[in-house]
Amino acid sequence: MNIYRKLSITCGLLMLLSLPSVAQVVVFSPVNGSSIQSPFTLSASASTCSTETVMAMGYSLDSSPDVTALSGNSLLTSVSISNGPHTINVMSWGEEGSLCVTNVPVTVTSTGSVPPIPGNAIGAASLQTMSNWIGVRDAAVKGGAKGTMKVVPSPSLSGSAREFNTSYTDNGDERYSVSFGEDTVSHNFFYDGWVYFKDSAADIANLELDMNQVLANGQTVIYGVQCDGDSGTWDYTINAGTPAHQVDKWVHTTTPCNPGTWSVNTWHHVQISYSRDDVGNVTYNSAWLDGVVQPLNATVLSASSLGWHSDLITNFEVDGKHGSGKSTVYLDNLIIYRW
Repeated sequence: MNIYRKLSITCGLLMLLSLPSVAQVVVFSPVNGSSIQSPFTLSASASTCSTETVMAMGYSLDSSPDVTALSGNSLLTSVSISNGPHTINVMSWGEEGSLCVTNVPVTVTSTGSVPPIPGNAIGAASLQTMSNWIGVRDAAVKGGAKGTMKVVPSPSLSGSAREFNTSYTDNGDERYSVSFGEDTVSHNFFYDGWVYFKDSAADIANLELDMNQVLANGQTVIYGVQCDGDSGTWDYTINAGTPAHQVDKWVHTTTPCNPGTWSVNTWHHVQISYSRDDVGNVTYNSAWLDGVVQPLNATVLSASSLGWHSDLITNFEVDGKHGSGKSTVYLDNLIIYRW
């Protein structure tokens, strides 16, 4: 049966939408049972449906027969929906016409805050599950630190969260990072992840969420953002020197953020929007914490001639707060969009 004829069989479709979710459709965002803002990004993939190779994916809202379908085995699109509880029906079609569905209940709490992700954006999803993560002590501070990592099924939103266990002395910092591709041309980025502090945030001074991009000219643009418990603000990085003579500095915004005030043993949604121009000036647009927009509104030089390989890298750094201590932090459903 032709894939798109399947869309016209309204009665059969509505019956399938009422059945339990089929695990062959993996939805990365939004998270099942989460509170979200509209418009939101819908990200999903499926390789097989009832043993058939997936040829198309799509979605409907609240079991509506009005289905949006796209060819291919992945789905990345911006969706607008009214406030209140909804169910997102995410579908995949096999090459012989099989239909698989995962139903994702969400609650839309407000509209218009998070910018829509354009259709041509590239989404690097489930970055927390990649096997090439590494951890090193941040040499920029005098203290000592060491950390271990592993992927765990719980606590988790997706079934595969990354656990970071950090021990430190003298306010030391451990920086965890992963390379997730090469891209010298994208100018716009949207960081979207979920963070969980286990038991206590008392030993966490800062939570740093960075990204690096090497341009075609060999210069590295650093998109540095942190929630700073010492200043109680969102901070961003700036190259206060020149690309040839780098002088990295953190700049405090007037927008409040303190990881020590975050609720523990619960998931927090962190989203950050930033962009660059052709010469390496970065505009830090906004950050969102649990759906609340927090303006950053700063444009600064952030390019340096570091001689790095042309990777895209994201860093997840946990900074110690006291003379010595330890923390356990989880990261899940990490997606970085670029266009």
